Amino acid sequence: MNDHPAGGPPAAGRYADATRAVRAGLPEPVKNEPPLPGPVFAAHFHLPGDVAGPYTYGRDTNPTWTLLERAIGELEAPGRDVDTVVFASGMAAVSAVLLSQARTGDTVVLPDDGYQALPLVREQLEAYGIHVRTAPTGGDAQLTALDGARLLWIETPSNPGLDVCDVRRLVAAAHEGGTLVAVDNTLATPLGQRPLELGADFSVASGTKGLTGHGDLLLGYVVCADPALAAGVRRWRKIVGAVPGPMEAWLAHRSLATIQLRAERQWGNALAVAEALADRPEVTGLRYPGLPSDPSHKTAARQMSGFGSVVSFVLPDRGHAERFMDALHLVEDATSFGGVRSTAERRGRWGGDAVPEGFIRFSAGAEDPGDLVADVLRALALSGPGA
Repeated sequence: MNDHPAGGPPAAGRYADATRAVRAGLPEPVKNEPPLPGPVFAAHFHLPGDVAGPYTYGRDTNPTWTLLERAIGELEAPGRDVDTVVFASGMAAVSAVLLSQARTGDTVVLPDDGYQALPLVREQLEAYGIHVRTAPTGGDAQLTALDGARLLWIETPSNPGLDVCDVRRLVAAAHEGGTLVAVDNTLATPLGQRPLELGADFSVASGTKGLTGHGDLLLGYVVCADPALAAGVRRWRKIVGAVPGPMEAWLAHRSLATIQLRAERQWGNALAVAEALADRPEVTGLRYPGLPSDPSHKTAARQMSGFGSVVSFVLPDRGHAERFMDALHLVEDATSFGGVRSTAERRGRWGGDAVPEGFIRFSAGAEDPGDLVADVLRALALSGPGA
C-alpha cells in the first residue's frame, strides 16, 4: 500500500512498480496528441542561427530516445534524479562504460564467470594497455582483486551460472579505495534489482532481454547518478555512433508498460520449473536464486525483489541434453533470455562458457505454469538413456 497525500498525487517515486511501468517516461498529455508519440526518424533537425536546443543531429539526441531514457531512469531509480543513456545493444552499453572510464595503465576488475563476450572485452582492454584482473562472482571473490583498480565490473546474478554477490559489500570496499562500480543488471531487470540504490555508480543492461521481453529488438542502456560519469558515457556513444534506431527505441518504450506483468509470471514460472527439477535424479547443478536451497538465496533475498526468469541445470551429457531440447514443445531452442516465450539451450554449443556439455540455460516465459512444467517433465522423461 502506498501513502498518498490526501487530495493529491503520491510523492515522486512512491508509486508501485506496476503503476510506474505503465506511466514511465510518458510526456505530459496534450489534447489530440497520442499518449506515446511515434518514433522520430529525423537524421537532422531545423537549426537556424546558433546551435541551441535539445535536438540538433540524429547521432547526438532524438526525442524518442529522450522519452525512453526517462522511462528507464524512473524504473531503475524511482524518485531520484539520474541520467540514462540508451545504446544500440547491450554490448555497446558495456563497452561504453569500460572504455569511457579506463585509460592506459588503469586496472579493471571483471568477473571470470560472466557473459561470454566479456573475454572479448578483456582482450580489447589489454590491447589498449589496461590491466585486467578477474575473480568469480560467488563468495564476493572480487574483493581480493580491488587494490588500486579504476573500475569494478559486477554481474549478479551471473550469466549463465547464476551466482550472486553482495553488491553493497563490494561497493563499500571499492569506494573506500576510490574504485568505481558498474553492475550488469540484465538478468534481474530494474524490477528485480536496483544497483544504484545498492550504491553502484553505473547500472548497465541489455534491454534486448527481460526489459523489453519480446525478442524483437536489440537495445542497451547505462544509468548513472553522477552527471559527470553519464557525460563520459554519452560522449563515447557520440564518438563511436552506437546509437539505437528510433523504431527500436519506440518499441522498447511501448514494451516497458508490461514489464511488471511479464516479470511476475516469468519469475513464478522460473521458480515452478526449478522446484520441479529439484528432485529429478538426472538433474545436477540446479541453480535458481529464488530457491531457498540455492547457495545464493540468502544474499539474493537481501538485495533483490525478484529472482529473474533464468534457471540453470546440468543433464548427464551432451546427448542427453540434446534429446531433452528436441523433446520440448513449448520451449524454443534459442539463445538469449527474458522473453514472453520460454527458451532454453545447451549452452556449451557456443564454446565461450566454462560449463559442462550437458549444461542447460532455461529462460521461463509467460506460458501457463502448469503447461510449462508439464512440458519440461515430459521432455525429461523422453530424453533419458535409451530414449
